[in-house]
Amino acid sequence: MDLFEHQAKELFAEYGVPVPTGKVAHTPQEARAIAAELFAAGSSKVVVKAQVKTGGRGKAGGVKLADSADEAETLAGQILGMDIKGHTVHKVLVEEGSAIAQEFYFSFLLDRANRTFLSICSVEGGMEIEEVPHDRLAMVPISPLEGVDRAKARQIAEQGRLPQEALDGASEIIERLWAVFTDEDATLVEVNPMILTADGDVKALDGKVTLDDNAAFRQDHEKFADKTADDPLEAAAKAKDLNYVKLDGSVGIIGNGAGLVMSTLDVVAYAGEQFGGQKPANFLDIGGGASAEVMANGLEIVLSDRDVKSVFVNVFGGITACDAVANGIVSAYKLLAERGEAVDRPLVVRLDGNNADLGRKILSDAGLDGVQQVDTMDDAARRAAELAAGA
Repeated sequence: MDLFEHQAKELFAEYGVPVPTGKVAHTPQEARAIAAELFAAGSSKVVVKAQVKTGGRGKAGGVKLADSADEAETLAGQILGMDIKGHTVHKVLVEEGSAIAQEFYFSFLLDRANRTFLSICSVEGGMEIEEVPHDRLAMVPISPLEGVDRAKARQIAEQGRLPQEALDGASEIIERLWAVFTDEDATLVEVNPMILTADGDVKALDGKVTLDDNAAFRQDHEKFADKTADDPLEAAAKAKDLNYVKLDGSVGIIGNGAGLVMSTLDVVAYAGEQFGGQKPANFLDIGGGASAEVMANGLEIVLSDRDVKSVFVNVFGGITACDAVANGIVSAYKLLAERGEAVDRPLVVRLDGNNADLGRKILSDAGLDGVQQVDTMDDAARRAAELAAGA
């Protein structure tokens, strides 16, 4: 889960990392009120910053300085609704201006290649890290057993060539950012820029945090979820504990096992080239236990997408035998009919593996409307694409 800048800063503040004072506005009028508060508190300028989960906001015109509350309102009106690299701005962060003496870069991240953690520190901040010359960049591996204390934090800051007057403040921030990184199960904690102010303070002027969804069971990160960005179908699938991702094609996909589903996407896309460019409409892994309820929920989600013209159910029986899957499909038809959501699009089913013959017989005997059985994965993908093209 990627956080918005304001969420990252709220998290930083919980760990004692100094950040500028600011609030989020969803309308120009809210931006004006927040700016008025900041000016009344002594700010000489305020910054209006687009809140989107992508970089390059400044270059796109999504970060602007205002000298008055009226100007902040005007600028917020210009920024809200902007498209920045495909991300629409729905809110802005209005915060106090900072007197910047110098900018630095710092991050903790998961180094997957070397199976450890890595800190990156540089005296060159405020730009994309890829643009920083290598001789101005310190990349320091972090032992997960030893972690980062104040002495290690200072060593990192020194290797990043931060100036003497910034070392104490930066070391304190780096130590606290390590606590954010580890306590919150993050895979990235980035501050760009970390600034030295004219008064000699060190602050996190910007923040980027990525949280590991695999650790969600032991964290309270639901408060950071961006409900406005969720696809309605993906949200509905999540509520039913289904592994579903919406795509932009016309062939609905249901399979058991992520690897098999990924392969199914490929063969459908390839077969679809022969039928006007038909593509997969989704990724849906129902897992190993394809019960009637799971199959019904999966079909319901897939068929809720009106772009879906046909559905390809691709199952390789292993721990869950094909006869159980076939019974699940039959029961799913009944459950959906009882819900008033009868299947109204063709279903191409390929069963292989454990008890495949018995599974095929169950489906044949059931005589379900619209169900077509195909023996091989390639042929089934071709038939599903053909049906979608002719719908």
